[in-house]
Amino acid sequence: MLAILSPAKSLDFESRLPRGRHTIPDFLEDSASLVERLREFKAPGLSHMMGISDKLAELNVDRYSAWKQPFSRRNARPAVLAFNGDAYQGLRAWEFSGRDLGWAQRHLRILSGLHGVLRPLDLIQPYRLEMSTPLSTAAGSNLYDFWGDRLTGSVREAVEASGTPVLVNLASKEYFSAVDLSNVGGRVITPRFLDFRSGKYRFVSFLGKRARGMMARFIIERRMRFAKGLLEFSEAGYRYDPERSTRDQPTFIRDPL
Repeated sequence: MLAILSPAKSLDFESRLPRGRHTIPDFLEDSASLVERLREFKAPGLSHMMGISDKLAELNVDRYSAWKQPFSRRNARPAVLAFNGDAYQGLRAWEFSGRDLGWAQRHLRILSGLHGVLRPLDLIQPYRLEMSTPLSTAAGSNLYDFWGDRLTGSVREAVEASGTPVLVNLASKEYFSAVDLSNVGGRVITPRFLDFRSGKYRFVSFLGKRARGMMARFIIERRMRFAKGLLEFSEAGYRYDPERSTRDQPTFIRDPL
């Protein structure tokens, strides 16, 4: 079983980093070529292309100027401890033991606009580059063109190596659209998380993202191998709802806390 997550725009490069091993991203040279392309932009152009404020654009111009190899724990940190958005608040990887992180390294992947596919312990430096960014390269007009079928191939290899041909899709549409889910070498399961709001169960963005992270944590802590185990998920008040579920889209609902 392999789970995939989206990255996060919020980053943590300030908190104390626990000791442990790290790895280098598989597509780092591709990342370097994207950084070189991004260095061609000044803040106004980056702001327009990314749809971000001038202040954020200036920050990211500085980030790409400072981005350099080789990566080490002095200038980078493991991806699963660097991303700090809602899903990663649900994942709480900073609480994982060394064995948890070792298992996650084989059974979790993070899709990334800059890095393609990341393992949890792959080092990254601060960046912002969403997969939907219309950054033109020699490969085409956007990052989907740039990455082509390489992300699908990487995910397929990880599914095969995981031992059970099941992919648990916990990524957003923006990111999983970069992977041909029909060609990952296994069954694809996309859990859905609904909260009761305004008289009905609905997807609430920040809550759903956090629940995706909690599901990833659940898979890691349980060392899960088979899809049926996902239905036991009951973190933070969520419960499996068979009436709203299909075989490959199990739905979990939560009433007001």
